[in-house]
Amino acid sequence: MNDTPYEDSDTTPVDANAHEALHGAVVPGELTPSETTPASSPEPQSADAPPSNVWNPQEHTVANVGAIEAPSSPVAPSDHLAPLAPGYVDEAPLSSQRRQTRSLWSNRLSLLLIAALVGGLAGHYASSSSNGGSVSVSTVSTAPGGAVLPSGMSIPSLVQKVSPSVVSIDVKGQGTEDQGTGMIISANGLVVTNNHVIAAAVGGGTITVTRTGSTKSLPATLIGTNPVDDVALIRINGASGLPAVTFGNSNALVVGDAVVAIGNALGLAAGTPTVTQGIVSALGRTVTAGTSNATETLNNMIQTDAAINPGNSGGPLLDSSGDVIGMNTAVAGTLPDGTSAQNIGFAIPVATIQSLLKKLAAGESVVNHGAFIGVEIMSMTPSLQAQYGFTVSTGAVVMSVIAGTGAASAGVKQGDVIVMINNTRIGGAQDVSSVISSLRPGDVISLHIVRGSKHLTLTVTLGTQPAG
Repeated sequence: MNDTPYEDSDTTPVDANAHEALHGAVVPGELTPSETTPASSPEPQSADAPPSNVWNPQEHTVANVGAIEAPSSPVAPSDHLAPLAPGYVDEAPLSSQRRQTRSLWSNRLSLLLIAALVGGLAGHYASSSSNGGSVSVSTVSTAPGGAVLPSGMSIPSLVQKVSPSVVSIDVKGQGTEDQGTGMIISANGLVVTNNHVIAAAVGGGTITVTRTGSTKSLPATLIGTNPVDDVALIRINGASGLPAVTFGNSNALVVGDAVVAIGNALGLAAGTPTVTQGIVSALGRTVTAGTSNATETLNNMIQTDAAINPGNSGGPLLDSSGDVIGMNTAVAGTLPDGTSAQNIGFAIPVATIQSLLKKLAAGESVVNHGAFIGVEIMSMTPSLQAQYGFTVSTGAVVMSVIAGTGAASAGVKQGDVIVMINNTRIGGAQDVSSVISSLRPGDVISLHIVRGSKHLTLTVTLGTQPAG
């Protein structure tokens, strides 16, 4: 799926603190350039007296600072700003709002002057207590220590292990330029990423990748696409001997597990990925991600508070051993009531990706006809089975049923386990998505479910996938 290009504001916002640093703080008692004092009779000005040359906020506003113009053709870091089922919307581009009220600037100026005065007094005290005006500073030569994960591995060690297998992706096509991230999964250059990262190249376009630590762009070829599950496979042309990531066990995840995200956040600089840390904050989320012209509903997502930004899409979400347990895909933006989401990102479980790789490597591409069953689902896991006493070990667990849909009309209930659709056996949530995507709105299916100890077959008429 193709994201709306990520647009910067017309001018780069200037931080108030940065502006003050540019002009320099005025210390009380400092003379203006036009004032002179005889060297033989210095008369220090009282610190209580108002300075004669304090910067006037009414004369100097942010608008007076030279604006930095954005590139004429901004590169768009490709990433969903995804609503959850309660309804998140796309996150807005970087804010260009500027605060210029007199009270705010006055407060900032007061704080700055107080800080300068306190610092001056502290410096005077230190100077007067030293011998000959010298300053003694203690130094050490040891390197700073890296944060340590529960596995005992430090984050710097984890990054050193995995980052050679992470690439930045740049896609040009359909009049747009998008950026994202990918993971090398084979020595001969196969790279897995999000489908929405490379969507602009479908039907004609170019894909290039940059390996971590390099500045050289390498051409790549699109192999297979799956817009339903938002997964795609590309190949770095002529590659060999490349290091590949290691897939972990996403089915064994529990809420609270430590995770690390790596990716080309905001497209800041290809080949120098951003690293963030967090935990698994929820499992089995259903996410509706979209732009102004397309949407997709992704089931069984991992929720994390590790910071994910535009450009992170397609990058790895790692466990504390450095194994990939998910692919960063979406970030929540703003709720319909205007409330901003905080630290909520989503990743596709690696188990889902593994189930799709065989068809993607064969060059198969999935076509979504827009059929909708009306359930939010999660793949069955050993922990779910043990916690809720399910009588089957595989299938797709119904987490909720959406009112007014075919599933609701057919009598599907929360806690049902989907084990077969028509004659196709269902091993997990991704199998439901694959089957339904091949059908059309209005098609009638036989839905085989397990409810407690009962095996039931329900007849469901598929509806149309709702707009995001």
